[in-house]
This record gives sequence, C-alpha cells and structure tokens, in this order.
Amino acid sequence: MPPRLPRLLEKAGPFLGLILVILFFSLPAETRDSFPTFHNFKIIFTQTVIVGIGALGMTMIIVSGGIDLSVGSVIALTSVVGAQLIQRGWGPPAVVLAVVAAGAGVGLVNGAAIAGLRMTPFIITLGTLGVARGSAKWLADNETVNYDFSPINRWMMTANPFSTTLPAGVWVTIVLALVTSLVLRRTVFGRHLFALGSNEATARLCGIPVTRLKILTYALGGAFFGLAGLFQLSRLRQGDPTVAVGLELDIIAAVIIGGASLNGGTGGVMGSMIGALIMSVLRNGSQQMGWPTYFQEIIIGLVIIVAVFLDRLRQSRAA
Repeated sequence: MPPRLPRLLEKAGPFLGLILVILFFSLPAETRDSFPTFHNFKIIFTQTVIVGIGALGMTMIIVSGGIDLSVGSVIALTSVVGAQLIQRGWGPPAVVLAVVAAGAGVGLVNGAAIAGLRMTPFIITLGTLGVARGSAKWLADNETVNYDFSPINRWMMTANPFSTTLPAGVWVTIVLALVTSLVLRRTVFGRHLFALGSNEATARLCGIPVTRLKILTYALGGAFFGLAGLFQLSRLRQGDPTVAVGLELDIIAAVIIGGASLNGGTGGVMGSMIGALIMSVLRNGSQQMGWPTYFQEIIIGLVIIVAVFLDRLRQSRAA
C-alpha cells in the first residue's frame, strides 16, 4: 500500500462515514421515499446548526488539549438569558451580543480556573455543568420563559436574503466554520493552539503564553456555545432551562469523529462539521425508521465509543 494512502483514508474517513450513514438510511423500504429528499436534508441541515456551532467552539478547546463538559448547560443558560432579555424589550442586536457574552463569560470562568489554578478541565467543566444548569433553572424560576414572536425569530428562522432554500442559521454556521478554519490554519493563534495541544511543556518553553491562551480558548468556545444557545432559543421560541441535556456528548462525538484527538494537537473544522452532520443524520434516520428513543440513545452511545476507539487507534499508529 502506498505510504500516502493510509493518510488519505484517514483524512477522508469522516466523509466516508457520512456517505455510509446516508446510504444506510436511504436503502430500507421504510425510508427510501422520505429520507433521500431535499426537504429532509434541509431539515437535517437545520438540525445540525446547534451541534455544528457548538462543535466549532469544542474543536478549538479539544485541539488545545482541553475539554468542556458544560456546553449543554451553557446552551440552556444562555437560551434562558436571551428569552428574559426579549421579554424586557431588548432589540435583536443587543440580545445577540448579550447572549454570546454570557456564554463567553462562562467560558472565561472555566479557562481561568483551569489555567490559573492548573486544574483538570474534566473536573472544572463537570462542576460548571451543574452550576450553569442550576443557574438556568434559578433564573427561569424552574419554568420555561415564554415571549411573543419577535424580529429575532424572523432573522434566525426565516430564509436568508441570499437564498430561499436554507434558513439563516445554516448560512451562519457555514460562515463561522470558514472563519474558524482560517483562524486555526492561518493565524499565529491557531498555530499556538496546536502547539499547546501537542505538548504544553514545550509550548511554554517556546515562549507561548499558555495561561492566557487557555483562558482565551475557553472564552471563545463559550461564545460559540452562547450563540448555539441563541439558536436553541429561536428553535423552541422559549427559554427552557431543561433543554440540551446530554448535548455535550453529541458535540464532543462530532469533533472526535471529525478526526480530532482527545489528547489534543490534532483536529480540523471540516471534520467537525462532517461529524455534526453524521450525528444529525443518525437522529433523523432513526426517527424515520420509527426506532424508540432509548434505541437511538444506544446507537449514539455506540458511535461515541467507536469514535474514541478510532482516536486511540490513530494515536497508537502515530506513536
């Protein structure tokens, strides 16, 4: 086998996985007429927005050698914050900025605790998961926060002026993915992230400001999670403190399926977006097949296990 072929297959792995999953749900008689249609793929793209935006923030964090388990709770918290601000008459631009800032604030706390106190990201973000979820329930008084239909929904849910086929959220995700990819691959900040994830001690010796870089990375990740919370709010048209439970598993799985390593130092935006699409296709196809919810959860769990196994396999081959 030519030496470049294994690397090519590794790079194309997420694309091949997506094609296989699509074929799996396109061939059975139960879904043959409904699954492989433009209308259904439009639904899949729309369902991918929240996981996709979250995966962008998680990609930066995992590339840097960290992890954030609080993303689902942050999405719930920021959706509640956004709903309450709309109730108080805030305009769409102010709501967007405030919600993104709220997510970035949580990420800033995570980054400061991890970098400043030199504590394990798993433990810190596991604690923040409970704090953010509890804060969301406290702010919402343990109820959903309803509001009247507002211009923010028309901006978030209706079609983009440049296209009459896909919602604005899909285009926002595409633009953010392109920008994030450029930042990771073409800027000093991106190179520092990969260096930090590859070997923190070496990065520190090379003069990279490790503490500041970690704080900034988690803050940027939190901003992406806040934006995902805004789209969650737009989809439900209410702030619900109980939503997005377990969503962090979908987001982390999407990033790992896309080729990132839990050890840090590797990963890419394109792979993460393909991973997010795979998760959405799995859920959409499972629903069309009529599989019960518990069976869907089993499938997603198995996908996460396989993704982590493939990550370990890549690491062992690299070693």
